[in-house]
Amino acid sequence: MTLEEIHGQQPMPAGHDWMQGAGTALHELLVSALRRGCLTAGVYESAKLMNVDPDNVAFCVLAADQEDEGDIALQIHFTLIQAFCCENDIDIVRVNDVAKLAAIVGPSEDSGEPRDLHCILITNPNEEGWKDPALEKLNLFCEERRNVNDWVPTITLPE
Repeated sequence: MTLEEIHGQQPMPAGHDWMQGAGTALHELLVSALRRGCLTAGVYESAKLMNVDPDNVAFCVLAADQEDEGDIALQIHFTLIQAFCCENDIDIVRVNDVAKLAAIVGPSEDSGEPRDLHCILITNPNEEGWKDPALEKLNLFCEERRNVNDWVPTITLPE
């Protein structure tokens, strides 16, 4: 008997394209947010923003490569950020490829230095009525994953 059967949930079909669609939507959202200036990168920068203006945060991405999995300090930061996001109804996903994120987001505009991409926040822009279809897709994806008790789903970015 599987966990899904115990809880009366249907398991996700093996060939389901939700994950692929979510990866594409995340890529689109990151590009759009970067263009609009609605992207905050870095664990400390994100923590400061969430502390000052949590209502302005629309989405959170946590990223770690395999070598980061052993970094206890980073995992503690992730746990605190996840708790904050859950408490403030902010959808959150994980990505296991920091290099793909770096290719999308690029270096810091100010210094040209590589960004800390372990945590990325998408904030609401000042523009009235801005609705990003990619953000809406990701919100639906996160809601679906929560329905099967996957509170922080992992997304694979497209090649």
